[in-house]
Parts: sequence; C-alpha cells; structure tokens
Amino acid sequence: MPAGCENLGYGRAAVPLPGCCPRPAGKGVSVPHRFPALIAAPPPAEGRLWLTSERCPDGAWPLDLQQRMLLPGLTDAHVHAAGHVPQTLRGAEQILAGTAAYFLQAELREYLRHGVTTIRVTGSQGQRPQEARQAMRYGAFRGPRLLTCGKIISATAPGGRFYGEMYREADGPDDMRRAVREQVRAGADFIKVMTTGARSNELEDPEPLQLTEAELAAVTSEVHRLGYLLSAHAEGLVGCQAAISHGADAIEHGMYLHQRPDLLDAMAASGQVLVPTLSGYYWMAGLGGAIDASGTERAAEMPPELVALANHNLEQGAASMRAARDAGVKIALGSDVGAGVALEIQRMIHHGLTAVEALVAATKTAAEALGLGEHIGTIEEGRLADLLIVDGDPVAEPGLLADSNRIWMVLQLGVIVDGRALENNIRPAPSTIQLPPTGMAQAPSRAAAACE
Repeated sequence: MPAGCENLGYGRAAVPLPGCCPRPAGKGVSVPHRFPALIAAPPPAEGRLWLTSERCPDGAWPLDLQQRMLLPGLTDAHVHAAGHVPQTLRGAEQILAGTAAYFLQAELREYLRHGVTTIRVTGSQGQRPQEARQAMRYGAFRGPRLLTCGKIISATAPGGRFYGEMYREADGPDDMRRAVREQVRAGADFIKVMTTGARSNELEDPEPLQLTEAELAAVTSEVHRLGYLLSAHAEGLVGCQAAISHGADAIEHGMYLHQRPDLLDAMAASGQVLVPTLSGYYWMAGLGGAIDASGTERAAEMPPELVALANHNLEQGAASMRAARDAGVKIALGSDVGAGVALEIQRMIHHGLTAVEALVAATKTAAEALGLGEHIGTIEEGRLADLLIVDGDPVAEPGLLADSNRIWMVLQLGVIVDGRALENNIRPAPSTIQLPPTGMAQAPSRAAAACE
C-alpha cells in the first residue's frame, strides 16, 4: 500500500464503510467502456464508490477494526467458472438444461464469501459467465466482478472434443480474426488463445506450437488493435516463446519457463505477466486440499499417465514461479480451480514465494493482469472500494483466508456484501456514532503490510 493510504475518508451514511464516497466529478481515471465487467458492476446504484481522502457527508460513522487486517478485495486471474453439476446416479432424474446456472450462482457466491471480489474466467461453457454477470448486474444475486474471455480461440484440435462449448476453433489468419471479433461481440473483456495443447486430456501434445506463426500474429494484432488484452495458454516452451515474442499480455501456466531464463528476462522487460496455476496441478494429481504434496493420499480422477504428468508439472511449475520471481516477472494468482484463492496463496508460499509476494499476486498484480490496475487491487485514493477485512494477520497466518469464520467483512463498491460482521449486524446505534474532528479513519498501521 502506498504511504498514507492507511488514512482514508469515511463512507456516506447509507453505505457503512470506512473509506468510500461517490467519486468527485472530473477526477481520476474514467472507467473504460470496453470492460463489460465494469459496466455490469452489481448492483446498479447511484454512482460508484471510490476510496477517497476527502471528508464524506455528515452521518457517516467510524468502524473500529481493532486488530483486524484491511486488504484489497482478492482477485483470481484464472478460473473456469461454469457451474459444476454433480453426476446423478443411474436411474435418477436427468439434469435439466438450466440447472448448471444455479450451481454457477452458488459458486460465485462462494467466491464473495471468501473475500474474492473479482475473477477472470479463462474459459467456460457457452455464455454462462455473461448470463451470470447480467443477472448480477440487475440484482438477482451478488457475486464477484466477473471478466470473461468468451470462448477460447483454438486451432482445430482434440481439445475441442473434450471441453464442450469452451472453444471456438478457427483455422487460418482470417478465421482467427473473425473468432476474436466474435468474442468481443459476445461481451468478452479479454481474449484467450491456445498456443499449445492442454495436457488435461490424453490426446493433446503441449510441446509443439498449436497455431501457425501467421495465425498467432493475426490473433495478437486483432486483439491489440481493438484495445483488449491477450491471454495465452502456453505449456511447452515452443508455445511459450511464440506467445512471448508475439506480445501476449499474460502467459497462463508456463510451467517449463525456468528452463529458458532468456524468455523470463523478455517477459520482465516487456511487463508480461505469468499466471502459474499451481492448484490446477494439485487437482489433476488428486491431491485435494493438500498444501504439502509429500505423503498425501491421492484420489485422482484422471488416467495414471496424466496424474504422473501433473506431479511433474507441479514440480516444474513451482520452479518456474520461483525463477520468474527472481527474474522480476510479474506474477498474478490464478487458481485454475473453483473458489481456490486461499489454497493457491498457501501453495504459492509453500513453493517459495513469501506471504507478501503471494498476497500481492492475489491483489495488485492480479488486477494489473486483468487491465484493472487503475481501479482495483490496492488501497489508495481513486480505487474502487472493494475491500476485505479479516480477523488476524494473513502475512503471519495465510491459512486464515480459507476460514470463513475469519472473513470478517467483504465490501464491494463500498457496500458490505458478506462476512461474519454482516451476519452479526455490526452497525452501532445512532447515539454511539461520533466522527473524529478530521473525518479521517485511523486504520491499523499493519494493514499496509500485505500490499506494499
């Protein structure tokens, strides 16, 4: 957190929050309309709520955090939220076509309950993310700010057989450009391309470049011409090199990059972001909620050869994460599993990041990876008031983020939307409200520790 950001103005009376006010007209950076996720910020209200150092209207009230920690709302930069429907027993009623939407709603609420106020959906089914986002926009339920790539752009490949409506297969430069435009038309916030195959299925080879150089150049130029960010699924080093050299803004996975220090140096020089996705390997290896994989009983759901590869990729991916950190590459947290931010933070720490580095990856750098660094991810004047208050210090005790009983308050655009405090109705009686003479909040000084 930048110096001085521990002192922020109070929220207006209607929104019981330290540090939020309607943004003064003409100040700061305007919200770019090319982000549907910002246009659809739930729910519609009279203006957005921004952090400010100015005194807010009379009637605002102080909130004593005592020894709690104030953090920016968390961000997961790599999820596949689609609404996981459990498999029914033989002879049971078949799942109806619309049932998955309700499971997706439950998943999105779970993110918010754990302080995750923004997610980036890097591939889902059809238009489920857009439909859920629209429902949140018009007040059907609350969930995190949701950015989506629409469908993943891929060359015709075996993955198209495995992942339902997640892919838009395209072949040739012109078709690639058309695929980009289709995702923008469908409400995408960014574009994702498969530069290599995905080794979460047994038929794809992640080593060769899946697109031609001309196809990848067409995708990259069209994405950037339209003003969007490009995310590249890249496993093998040939695909990583192509994605980096063509200017992809984020490299998803990149588990072998530690073998090519020159590529990491190139990423650091250009500001490209690595999203390591360690929890995805844990899931494929059948490791459940483990932090330390050694000696953990496994319950894998994948063929043995893919489980063995997942174990290898976990080791390689952790090494690449550490090497990227050492090379000065920006690292953003992406769990690659549902509601897995707290686990991913602990796993990143277990595999070599400091607690502060992991928390920054889940806040500041993740926001930058989404193109929202001027709006979320830090606690400073002019940012949207997405905040998390926890019981304890996640720098000293990162595991507390996985305990919903220690998620004390979650605020979204300055509104209390979840947390134990909401359940306990913390608002003081009117007779006890007294504003300090300056109208400034005195947050605990250690609240800045996680976000420097």
